[in-house]
Amino acid sequence: MSTPLRLGTRKSLMAMTQSGLVADALTQRTGYAVELVGVTTQGDVSKALLAQMGGTGVFVSALRDKLLDGEVDFAVHSLKDLPTYPAEGIALAAIPARDDHRDALCGPAKLADLPRGARVGTGSPRRVAQLRALRPDLEIIPIRGNADTRLRKIADGELDAVVLAHAGLRRIGRLAEVAEVFDPDQMLPAPGQGALALECRADRPELVELLASLDDRATRAAVTAERTVLSVLEAGCSAPVGTYAAEEEQKLHLTANVVAADGARQVRLSASGHPDRAEELGRDLAHRLLDQGADQLMGELHDEPR
Repeated sequence: MSTPLRLGTRKSLMAMTQSGLVADALTQRTGYAVELVGVTTQGDVSKALLAQMGGTGVFVSALRDKLLDGEVDFAVHSLKDLPTYPAEGIALAAIPARDDHRDALCGPAKLADLPRGARVGTGSPRRVAQLRALRPDLEIIPIRGNADTRLRKIADGELDAVVLAHAGLRRIGRLAEVAEVFDPDQMLPAPGQGALALECRADRPELVELLASLDDRATRAAVTAERTVLSVLEAGCSAPVGTYAAEEEQKLHLTANVVAADGARQVRLSASGHPDRAEELGRDLAHRLLDQGADQLMGELHDEPR
């Protein structure tokens, strides 16, 4: 590989920034030069809310097409955008060490200090449901766009606050906008939030091995458990499913919830097991969620008018 490796990435500031971090890490680890190739995805051009676009894969499919066509060598995705089902011909070669997994409230005040009826923006049904559980009086406003676009709505007076992923805000240098970071006890993140995924063609074993130098075992186990919950629930990345797993004292601890659209009811369960059993742990917890009515709560969300 005498020529630089071509890294496919979305063109947003956040995507380019995180892909640049991966490129630098791979060069430092392996000595291979990497160049970024910007790709426009369906999720970047549509003005519809993520849930209205079907959610799953709208930021991913175009990058995978470039991989399969040989136009890029590998691609970097935000793992929470990645469908849980495998893609034919594509290998998930590496999941680097996870960044902060939490959600953050951006605005002038913490959630408890926002005035009654405050307008809070988010495009995520998961965040909507959990915000309503914490503050039923809030007016939740559906929004799309990159982080700068969403944050500008606060400065322009359209919104009192917005909820974004803390990891993304850190990557683009906007932590000064954060009023509060939600602990998972308050708001469980999306499966895989804060983690990145490196994909390449499965028929390039040398490249798979090269990218695997950035793989983090503990992160892979944690997000495998989280994403298995989502997969068994047969829910897409826009579903009101929160999960978080972390390893402590050689045990993987997993918590997941499904919250009703109005925030009034939720099913929340936890489980622990050996990290090598991450998939089994996620599967068992998902079945327990279903046994307690999680599918009914998700069905109510789909029935809610948009």
